[in-house]
Amino acid sequence: MKLVTVIGARPQFIKAATISRAIKEYNQLLTADQEQIVEVLVHTGQHYDENMSDVFFEELDIPHPNYHLGIGSASHGAQTGRMLEEIEKVLIKEKPDLVLVYGDTNSTLAGALAAAKLNISVAHVEAGLRSFNRQMPEEINRVLTDHIADMLFAPTQASVVNLKNEGISEDKVFLVGDVMYDAALYYSERAHERSNILEQYHLQPRQYILATVHRAENTDSTVRLKAIVEGLLQVTKQIPIVLPLHPRLQ
Repeated sequence: MKLVTVIGARPQFIKAATISRAIKEYNQLLTADQEQIVEVLVHTGQHYDENMSDVFFEELDIPHPNYHLGIGSASHGAQTGRMLEEIEKVLIKEKPDLVLVYGDTNSTLAGALAAAKLNISVAHVEAGLRSFNRQMPEEINRVLTDHIADMLFAPTQASVVNLKNEGISEDKVFLVGDVMYDAALYYSERAHERSNILEQYHLQPRQYILATVHRAENTDSTVRLKAIVEGLLQVTKQIPIVLPLHPRLQ
């Protein structure tokens, strides 16, 4: 069985690493006469900064992509369109049995659409998650991908209910748990062994807060960003905050 995995953003690298590791372990359990899963990894280039992409493949032991499409930044429509065109070329060449997509990015939707147009089955990891805010591009991506997908891997019972409420056949939905929880369990051991981040910033275990601010709705609004920063400053009176700067925030 040939599987094409489409990824493009940092969270997807982490999720894909977890699934790729499971595929490898599955293949090792097979006998010589059983069919293995062959995974072809496609990186759209949605996150193209070295600190947003390359370093994740190195530190997380993710197999390097078979294809790097190098799409880069653009408006939502332009970026998705370019991805759709380039992913289609890969799928025509590879002729996979299944396309696997993760989450809710433009890479997710483009991968699902490209596969559907070629009558290739689609599997969606993290299906059924909803913010119920159609102003978020991610909400559009996840809803459309769920309605395209042939197999929907839902992380929670609430996500299963969301899919049912949208009329998606229960036969397509599988409650499998949260792949990011699996990743957290696996990488926490590695972080404990390798990271010196606490010493570097003079922090005590379980006595700090990790915060991120990266969604365009927050970073591109002066009013919202100011409110977030003011809120964080209030919290720092009680406990230190570590705030890794996303390029958009910086």
